[in-house]
Amino acid sequence: MDVIFGAFPFMIDNVGLLLTKTGDHLVISLIPLLAAIVLGVPIGVWLGHAHRGEFLAVSVTNIGRALPSLALIAILIGFVGIGMLNAMIALFLLAFPPILSYAFQAVDSIDRDLTRAARGMGMSPGQVLLKVELPLGLPMIIAGIRTSAVLTVSSATIATIAGSGGLGDVILNQVAYGMEGVVAGAIWVAVLAILVDQAFALLLRISAPAGVRQLQNTNAM
Repeated sequence: MDVIFGAFPFMIDNVGLLLTKTGDHLVISLIPLLAAIVLGVPIGVWLGHAHRGEFLAVSVTNIGRALPSLALIAILIGFVGIGMLNAMIALFLLAFPPILSYAFQAVDSIDRDLTRAARGMGMSPGQVLLKVELPLGLPMIIAGIRTSAVLTVSSATIATIAGSGGLGDVILNQVAYGMEGVVAGAIWVAVLAILVDQAFALLLRISAPAGVRQLQNTNAM
């Protein structure tokens, strides 16, 4: 219990260190996440629009869930060595499956009657995708990115083993920072993950169609 209470004075005394490590941590997390978004969203949306590739999306997701981040980092050391690249590849492989899966489900699960009606009005397949499927599927796509963002921020702590830096430097270096530093770093990462989650929760609420937001507000009242 004393260690937990001792973590807060450590935060106050070392706020500069923690902020610097937080910046490094966000960079380590953000680059793989952006890469996963750039690749995962278009592939998932295209597969969902074509109503094909469910096996691929499900298989990739299951494989991603089965691979622990620590094992990925250890395996990659044999290929790319220790350093930032190792961590970013491992985090990308963790972030990609949820984004692909959610993007696929977001478009594939849209009521077929809506897309048929849109085509009946003379819309081309591209217009159906851009004007019907993407607006309706956007909340679920963002939900997938939200899941991957929290997973990436949390897992980036372990990536320190590969020499990537970030808040994991504090958590895994008890010799230099003591148990108070370890606990302080863990609390800092937890708060950071919660903030990222809530930021995407707000974005998810904003991205919902106006009718859905109105219904949510009515239910809240």
